[in-house]
Amino acid sequence: MLGADVLVQMLINYGVDVLFGVPGDTNVPFYEALQRRKDEIEHVMARDERSAGFMADAYARLTDKPGIFECPSGAGAMYSLPPVAESNASSVPVILLTIDLPLPGEGRGMITELDCARLFEPVTKMSVQVKSAEKLPEIIRRAFRVACSGTPGAVHLQIPEDMLLAEVDPARISLHAEEECKTFPAFPMGPAPGKLERLFELLASARKPLFVAGGGVNRSCAGSALTEVAQALNIPVVNTITGQGVLPDDHPLAIGVIGDNGFHPHANRALEESDLSIFVGSRMGSVVTVGWTFPKSSLDKRVVQIDINPERLANNYENLLSIAGDAQLVLQQILRTASPDFDRSRHQPWVDQLNSWRSNFWAHAQEVLNSGELPLRPERVVQEFNKRLDACGKAVHILCDAGTPTPYMTRFLRIGDRRTRFVIPRAFGGLGSAIPAVVGAWYADRNRRPIGMFGDGSFNMSVGELETLVRKKVPALLMLFNNGCFGWIKGLHRLKGHQECFGVDFLPARGQAIAEAFDIRSWTVETPEQLALALDEAFAYDGPCLMDIRVESLADRVPPVYSWLNKKGRDPLALKPEDVAYL
Repeated sequence: MLGADVLVQMLINYGVDVLFGVPGDTNVPFYEALQRRKDEIEHVMARDERSAGFMADAYARLTDKPGIFECPSGAGAMYSLPPVAESNASSVPVILLTIDLPLPGEGRGMITELDCARLFEPVTKMSVQVKSAEKLPEIIRRAFRVACSGTPGAVHLQIPEDMLLAEVDPARISLHAEEECKTFPAFPMGPAPGKLERLFELLASARKPLFVAGGGVNRSCAGSALTEVAQALNIPVVNTITGQGVLPDDHPLAIGVIGDNGFHPHANRALEESDLSIFVGSRMGSVVTVGWTFPKSSLDKRVVQIDINPERLANNYENLLSIAGDAQLVLQQILRTASPDFDRSRHQPWVDQLNSWRSNFWAHAQEVLNSGELPLRPERVVQEFNKRLDACGKAVHILCDAGTPTPYMTRFLRIGDRRTRFVIPRAFGGLGSAIPAVVGAWYADRNRRPIGMFGDGSFNMSVGELETLVRKKVPALLMLFNNGCFGWIKGLHRLKGHQECFGVDFLPARGQAIAEAFDIRSWTVETPEQLALALDEAFAYDGPCLMDIRVESLADRVPPVYSWLNKKGRDPLALKPEDVAYL
């Protein structure tokens, strides 16, 4: 049995039915083995290794299975680094297989020679080189165990080509898979004894308690559990960007997004005024706390933190209570521990106050959401999208790039269907993920249409994957926010007082022409009327399509970013949005 067949058999035994990657000199033996099992595991060829990684990342975010991708040696490994780093920092289980040079060539100056195991060490939970074909099953088991247990994350395996060509005696190995590690979280932990009793003691004296849902709630598929707990205890919920969607946006306890980028002022005000903030699956990093300057009244001694990783507990604040455990397990046990006599009515004035602020904000927001200004304001684009999303009545997956769409989508997107997921890679904020991510999302669930949103900076970085959409028949709806610049960076230049910005402008892409070159249905949108028509047709179309939407730049008006508004001397917590000029 060849090592390549051992590797493919182990992947199949772990339930892997799709694998993303790029062909190269060194991975030919792997491809031959995959071809022999093509009815059991599908290989999706990406147009570059970075895109393959973003496909695997999206697949893992939207399932309970790790995403798997592969690449050849040298440049292929280097191109794979950004998505691996993003997945690991975002606690997304991804396994990268780098099919590398044969071991005898080490240290002899072979072309593409690179110490990949060391390259990936800083950005993975585990990065190892395979040095024995017989150890392939053992190392694959370890890879799935590490990726899926504890805090999920990325694993890298450097597999020399000669390991795949080596003959392996089946009698000397075991091809078994660990059932617990086929999905994540593997081996989830519950809270230690006494922790939940202490939580209810704190809740007994709290008048303004607040749940703060981080990305760990989505990663643990704990949205339903959090909703049940919030309803049972009558405690409102705010969420970070990566925690978006844990409750339907129209739920009376779903207050909104906190933090810096695309925040809701009423949600931030809730965190300012809460007397007991229960963070679930959030590391309380710089975006959520605006560089640890928000809330203005420190979170010290008013925080309960629930996290799967004990190393994160009380890392940034002095917690009242730290609970190590999987979000879903802890929340389920909170529900079971709650006394039937728990007085949920005492929180109602607090809930009413927050909903009053929320209603006030959305009432004031209607003017900008319905603006007819040209170029189109991103807020109007989101408003029209919300209408079609609500009217279609179907769950979708929304994959959004960092950049122009982010502050407007996080603030104004309204998701009423719990099955709809909204994903933004926030660990490193790299561009170019949304188009390949829709491919991963489609393989994660073919019952939910993938919708990709990105600026033209991102579009230019991953435009080649339009061919992948057509080849693999992915019915994605793509929305290009086109303004001819790196808008976020240009806005930062202007925030620092530079009217003449340097090195941030480029020629706007002719998105419709590019999409049509790949036989993708497309529209150019410049007016509200064209926007409405294109969205109607795009939602009705059952194949890949692209809307080239000419929008106002982030550099033309200060976006809803807490720290930027603060720098301009405005009150970020004002419930009535106003246009703020840079200069």
